[in-house]
Amino acid sequence: MNYFSLNKKAPDTSFKDAVIKGLAPDKGLYFPEHIEPLSKIFFETIGNLSNSEIAFQTIKQFVSPDIPEADLKAIIEDSLCFDFPVIELDKSISTLELFHGPTMAFKDVGARFMARCLGYFNTNNTNEITVLVATSGDTGGAVANGFLNVKGVNVVILYPSGKVSDIQEKQLTTLGQNIIALEVDGVFDDCQDMVKRAFLDEELTNKMQLTSANSINVARWLPQMFYFMFAYKQLHKKHDKIVFSIPSGNFGNICAGMMAQQLGLPIQHFVASNNANNVVTEYLKTETYTPKPSVQTISNAMDVGNPSNFIRIQEIYKNDFSVLKKNLTSYSYTDEETRTALKDIYKTYNYIADPHGAVGYLGCKSYLKHHSDTHCVFLETAHPTKFLDVVENVIDTSLTLPSQIKAIMNKKKVATKISSYTDLKTCLLK
Repeated sequence: MNYFSLNKKAPDTSFKDAVIKGLAPDKGLYFPEHIEPLSKIFFETIGNLSNSEIAFQTIKQFVSPDIPEADLKAIIEDSLCFDFPVIELDKSISTLELFHGPTMAFKDVGARFMARCLGYFNTNNTNEITVLVATSGDTGGAVANGFLNVKGVNVVILYPSGKVSDIQEKQLTTLGQNIIALEVDGVFDDCQDMVKRAFLDEELTNKMQLTSANSINVARWLPQMFYFMFAYKQLHKKHDKIVFSIPSGNFGNICAGMMAQQLGLPIQHFVASNNANNVVTEYLKTETYTPKPSVQTISNAMDVGNPSNFIRIQEIYKNDFSVLKKNLTSYSYTDEETRTALKDIYKTYNYIADPHGAVGYLGCKSYLKHHSDTHCVFLETAHPTKFLDVVENVIDTSLTLPSQIKAIMNKKKVATKISSYTDLKTCLLK
């Protein structure tokens, strides 16, 4: 599979080079040159397949021939060593739990898959690769854990000071070794802008090999297709019309779902559930895409004012606004509505959601008002204990910390404070 830049001013490249480069030389995101739908038999018999078999069939065309099938299967097995259960709350709503990995966030799969791909590509390479990543919350911990001690790979994580939860901060600042945390005086968009600027800085790129582990990287983004396949496997015998409501920040996860749809997965519709950072919600109302500074919310991993992956979504639907609207609906919710949803989910279903899942639940409720014949699945993207102060205060219940969280609570935070791109560049060139 070759990949082209969505800015269309750079040469096509292989999966390997797209992973190592992260961003194309013309600043564009990489996109696969074609998408070959899977056979109908695959979807008819999906219930008989293991998660690893499903994942292999889903992603192999995007990786071939750069990783041989046997090695790809081993990478997948190592990336999917936990469960992805669907919990049916009632006849109309289910939740897909994506928090059973080592950092208890949905980004564990993509981070582990990418780390293992880079490790494979770097097996016989004496040159080190620096993974540069911005996080609004869960990406940092997932990337730090996924890349910890990967040979020949150093990781530099930028996160906005005071705008991630205490546990999220612990997960990305306490590992040490080949993981460096930079605490940025700003918001997530400032972190992301610094990362993009670094990729275009020839003084840096001439001295080191930089790549990104945000969902702009194809090896972080594409494995998220697996989630939608796994949910369909568990639900398709009960429900004909399946809709996914995805808490959306940088729009990588929902974009991966749309890629799964392009492979033939029978998804009825997508709901992009936004918090107050509602650029896409407004775009679908006005057909005018206007990025704006992000605002802080209790669903912080979605605090993105200029979602990087939305350009990929536009490419999937050939930049046809009418086709996009047939496949995508978007709603936006306030923190107060999110808190009310957390209470509602707990009281109605005795289920504890996190703030991001609560936004996804609200998207389900809004969509079902006018499409009662569908079954809506919201993605529970992080374990509620990662947002302990918010969740416990809202539902007035103490939560038990899982072992993954307990293990980091007393570790010492190690982070370098920076306030500008110059500071970042200085850190990288040390």
